Amino acid sequence: MKIIDASTLGQAIRQQRRHLKVTQKDLAMASGTGLRFIIDLEKGKPSCQLGKALEIVRALGLHLEIREP
Repeated sequence: MKIIDASTLGQAIRQQRRHLKVTQKDLAMASGTGLRFIIDLEKGKPSCQLGKALEIVRALGLHLEIREP
């Protein structure tokens, strides 16, 4: 999936979490964030903290890559 904004990042995170059969609450506990943060992140809230979002990405076994055009 090509991540172009907060919304597509949230979709990718939700998709992977569901694939792994992990609840939002369990993901929040495992990553040291709050449930509200997970909910907002999956909804694509653009003001979510980048550091926490990257921690969620790592916790789900995903990775982001920056490529030059």
